[in-house]
Amino acid sequence: MRTVHPRAALAAGGALLVVSFLWLGIGLGHVWAYPVLGWLPLPVLSLLAARACRQTGRRVELGIATRRFWTQLGHATTIMAVGIVSNAYDAVGGPEPSQRLSTLTLSVYLLALAVLLWALLRLPTWQRSRSDWARFGLDTCIVLITSGVFVWHFSLRKVEVWTEQTGSAMPLLALSVVGFISVVTFVKVAFAGAGCLDRQSVRLLSYGTAASALFGGLSPFLVDRPYLSSSFVAVSVAAFAVQLAAVRQLHSEVQIAPVRTKPHRASVVPYLAVAATDALLLSIGTSHPAEITVMQISAVSLTALVIVRQIVTMRENVRLLNTVDANLGQLRRYQDQLEHQATHDTLTGIPNRALLEREIAALLVTGDDFHLALLDVDDFKSINDRLGHGRGDQMLVEFSGRLQREIRREDTVARLGGDEFVVLVRDGDEAALPTLLTRLLETVERPVPLDGQDIVVQASIGVTRSRPGDDPHELLRRADVAMYSAKAAGGNRWTRFDEVMDREADREARLGRDLRGAVARGELFLLYQPLVELPHGRLAGVEALLRWQHPEHGLVPPDVFVPIAERNGAIVEVGRWVLEEACRQAAAWQHRYGERAPGKVSINVSARQLAEPGFVAEVAAVLSSTGADRRRLMIEVTETAVLGADTAMAAVRELRGLGLQVALDDFGTGNSSLSLLVDCPVDVLKVDKSFVDGVTGDGPQALVVQSLITVAQGMRVEAVAEGVETPEQAQRLYEAGYRLVQGFLYDRPLSADDVAQGIEAATNSWYAATPSGSA
Repeated sequence: MRTVHPRAALAAGGALLVVSFLWLGIGLGHVWAYPVLGWLPLPVLSLLAARACRQTGRRVELGIATRRFWTQLGHATTIMAVGIVSNAYDAVGGPEPSQRLSTLTLSVYLLALAVLLWALLRLPTWQRSRSDWARFGLDTCIVLITSGVFVWHFSLRKVEVWTEQTGSAMPLLALSVVGFISVVTFVKVAFAGAGCLDRQSVRLLSYGTAASALFGGLSPFLVDRPYLSSSFVAVSVAAFAVQLAAVRQLHSEVQIAPVRTKPHRASVVPYLAVAATDALLLSIGTSHPAEITVMQISAVSLTALVIVRQIVTMRENVRLLNTVDANLGQLRRYQDQLEHQATHDTLTGIPNRALLEREIAALLVTGDDFHLALLDVDDFKSINDRLGHGRGDQMLVEFSGRLQREIRREDTVARLGGDEFVVLVRDGDEAALPTLLTRLLETVERPVPLDGQDIVVQASIGVTRSRPGDDPHELLRRADVAMYSAKAAGGNRWTRFDEVMDREADREARLGRDLRGAVARGELFLLYQPLVELPHGRLAGVEALLRWQHPEHGLVPPDVFVPIAERNGAIVEVGRWVLEEACRQAAAWQHRYGERAPGKVSINVSARQLAEPGFVAEVAAVLSSTGADRRRLMIEVTETAVLGADTAMAAVRELRGLGLQVALDDFGTGNSSLSLLVDCPVDVLKVDKSFVDGVTGDGPQALVVQSLITVAQGMRVEAVAEGVETPEQAQRLYEAGYRLVQGFLYDRPLSADDVAQGIEAATNSWYAATPSGSA
């Protein structure tokens, strides 16, 4: 069987509704020969409404209570259809048409109404306040008094006429009860709310209920036309309203019960009730004093109820407005907090980049001269690695407070992130600027007490002055370039931006880009610095040194390109190539010369490489693929690479676990060197050239050199003196106890072929075999 679409069924219901109105309207001036025909649309309308309710009740997206309501409403309209058939039999089943209402018909109607009321009562009401319920009670009283007055005036007053025509007053009383109950239902739905029903569906049900009660009250006026019944329109309107509401609910979005947060709008219902009662009072003649008294009492009562209702509404609206004001105040506080969080650094509480750029932009608009100084803590990463990020954060908070105390009220200190701070100096006074910048450097350098020890750090500052046409990003860029120039010059200083710095920065950027492809283009190569044994000068090993032959700039010094590689991360790829090339060369020497091959092949490893995950596994793979003797290989790391860095220290231990030797390069130039020897497993200490230069004198360098060899011997590690350039230095080092040295005295860095020639030509002394090394 083909299912009828809900909208097609709705169109059929609308057509039947029109037919019912026309039948009643025409019947007022025409006597119908077959009055039964007027009853036929009513059960059909009721069954169409029941069908629409059942369809809606099966919609799974609706809540359980909502589906249950529509299902029960469908039951109520089905029962109403049965009552209509019984009512029709009462009206036209006798020898003459009448408006008689049997007890059976009345019982069926009341049962349908009971089912409807039960369905409504089981619906959860909207969340409402105590004032809402007070207003609901007042509205109920207003509507009941008004409807009671009208029912009494138009219906109950004519009970004698009705009884004379129908033989019983029961139908009129029943219709009055039904009218009252319908009004209560209307109030329930319209004012108290109805759970999660669609709002338009709620309105359709309430309007249909009210209209049905209104048309039902026409029965006393039709007593002289027994072939007509007010049910023709009352039932039709009620059934069609139910059908329309069910179809609306079926096709609407699922809603949730609302919570009132807005002030109540003025309701016209109480005023209409008073106006209707007053109009009825004025229309009554003076011949009915009792009725006038009833109407007066009703009008006064309604007026009092309306006044009370409006007082309750005003108080509730005042409360709601106060709540709204409080919420707006809280919202403004939240907005202020969000604004502060968006424009201030979460760690230090000072302005962040966003607020700084906003202030810079405002100054640029006014055209005022100002300075921008970018301060960066030197080597702050080692502080974090050694002490932990928590202690590092404490230092940053301390620095931010110190910087704020050094500036004027009109100036600004901001944190860009990490250990970078910016000071915005709001004038172009060149004379006062050096004093301020010097104070800033000094305040950072003051010791910071942490965990019972004083931590001392330094900073570098880059400063620039505003220019016409600047923007915040350009100013910060120039200050950043100047700051890196200060770092490159040794740190703990301030530097003004100069256009030359831009050219240098551009050159560095181009070199950085070129360096990333240097391995693939074959532009890198290795030289080997001999490591000799005192006193006879035999070759003890070599140190692999990286060189770059740039196609345009020629030979680029390692002190130029290695820091670039460290900063842009290219050192990882470059370091991998150095490791593979040095291991391959060591294996080739070993295969060719056996025991005469260099006993140590030293390979420099950067801090960035040590921090790379899987670095040790990469070294093991290179050793396996090249076949190099790991006992002859030595990994060189700097003090700063492993100082306080847990990852780097673990990597060093794993490298020694592979059988490699580990050398600590530039020993004595960093911080906490002696304490580092306790934790870092090393085999060789390399004493920096800065100490070796003064070994022949009586200065502190000579004392340091002597102390370091004593430490090395006590810890049973070898010591290598770097940068030996004269025979006097070699002699003094030998007397101090050093047995391994390297430097230009013995040779400059050599190619692998030159090292091979030296091995083949040497008898006892590398120095004797290469007299050019004395240069």
